[in-house]
Amino acid sequence: MGSKSERWGSPAFVVLCTLCILFRAAVGSSTTSPSWTSVSDPRVWQEPDGFQAWLQYVHRTSDLASDWATHSKLDTTDVTPLGGPNDDEQTNSTEHNLLQVKRKIVVDQSGKGDCRTIKEAIDLVPPQNRERIVIHIRPGVYREKVKIPKTKPYITFEGYSNNQTIITYNSTASDPKSKKHHTYLRTYNSATVAVNSKYFVAVNIVFQNSAPAPPPGSIGKQAVAFRISADMAAFYNCQFLGFQDTLYDHHGRHYFKNCYIEGAVDFIFGNGRSLYKNCVLNALNNSGIPGSLTAQKRNDTTLDTGFSFVDSYISGSGQVYLGRAWGNDSRVVFARSYMDDVVLPVGWNDWGSEGRERTSYYAEYNCSGPGAVTSGRAPWARVLTEDEAKPFLSMDFINGKRWLPKAEITQ
Repeated sequence: MGSKSERWGSPAFVVLCTLCILFRAAVGSSTTSPSWTSVSDPRVWQEPDGFQAWLQYVHRTSDLASDWATHSKLDTTDVTPLGGPNDDEQTNSTEHNLLQVKRKIVVDQSGKGDCRTIKEAIDLVPPQNRERIVIHIRPGVYREKVKIPKTKPYITFEGYSNNQTIITYNSTASDPKSKKHHTYLRTYNSATVAVNSKYFVAVNIVFQNSAPAPPPGSIGKQAVAFRISADMAAFYNCQFLGFQDTLYDHHGRHYFKNCYIEGAVDFIFGNGRSLYKNCVLNALNNSGIPGSLTAQKRNDTTLDTGFSFVDSYISGSGQVYLGRAWGNDSRVVFARSYMDDVVLPVGWNDWGSEGRERTSYYAEYNCSGPGAVTSGRAPWARVLTEDEAKPFLSMDFINGKRWLPKAEITQ
C-alpha cells in the first residue's frame, strides 16, 4: 500500500482530501444539508446549495458538453460479449460522428419545447436510430416512468445543473403489474428510468425513486431509481436517489463520473462492468441493521464484470458493508477513496454463504479515512499492491478507449 507519508504526499490524494473537506463543509451545516419533503408532494430532493457546491470544484459541465459533442472514438461494430476471448483486445476503431449531436429534442412542461414529457421525446426517436440525439430536459420535476427500448441507441439526456431536472416515480417490486393475472413488477420493472439501448449518456439529471424507506425486514420493497441494461453508457454529474436497490447496474460497460448515489441497502447492484470515478456514496441507514453499498452479481470468474470505485467518497449515517456477495464470484474494488466511519470494520459480507468467501474478489487499495482501516477486515478480503490495483484504476477496466470521448480517456 505504500508508506503513510507516500500516500499523504501524492497529488491525487491531496486533491481528494481537499474535495472531501469542501464537500463536508458544503453539506455539514443544517442550512445546506440534503433533506426530503413529504411523500405527498411527491417526495423531492431538496438541496439549497450543498452537493452542487462540491460538484463545482470537480467538474465543468460546459467542457463536458463540448467533449461529447465534438469527440468520439467508438467501435463501429458490435463488441464481443463481456468476458469473451477478444474482450481485452483493441479493435480497429475509426473516427465517426456518433457522439456529435445531429438532433435536439426539447422537453418543457410549460409547452415551450417540442414536447411536455420525456416519454413523448423518446417516442420521437426513430427505431434503429444511428445518430446522436440529445433530449434536452428543461428544469422541473417530471413524475413519470421512462423506458428506452433496445431499438433506440445513441440517446443523451441533458438536464440543468443545481439539481433542476428531476425524474421521479415511486414504484416498488411488490406493486401489481397485472391485477388480472396477479403478477407484480418485481425489482427489474420498479425502475423510474430504465435504459435498454447502447451508447446512452446522461448529464445533470436527478434520477429518483420516491418510495418511502421500507421498515427493516420488509419484503418486496426494492425501489429502483435507475436501471442500465445495455453496453457503453456514461453518466456525468447525475444523482441517483432512493433507499433499497437505488441503482441497478444490470449489465454492460458503464462510466460514472462526479455522480452522487444514495441508499440504505444494496444501493448499487447488478452484474455490470463499471468504473465509478470521483463519486459520492451516501448511506441512509438509520434502521440499526447494517446496510450495504454494493451487491455485485458476478457468477462466473471468466467474466470481467465488477464495480471499481476510484477517488470516491463514502459518507452517510448508520453502518454499512462495502459490499455483499450477491453472486458467487462477486467482484468490487475501492481504490484511493475516502471512507467515513459509516463503513463497518469487517468491510465485507458473504451473503450468508461461506463458499463465497473463497470465490468473491473484494479488495481495497490506498484508501483513507476512519472507515478504511483494513486490520479488522474480513480475512478473505484483499489489500492490493500497486501492480494488483492497476487494472481497476483506469479506463482500461471498461475498455473505455473503444467508446469514451478522447478528452476523457487522455485524462
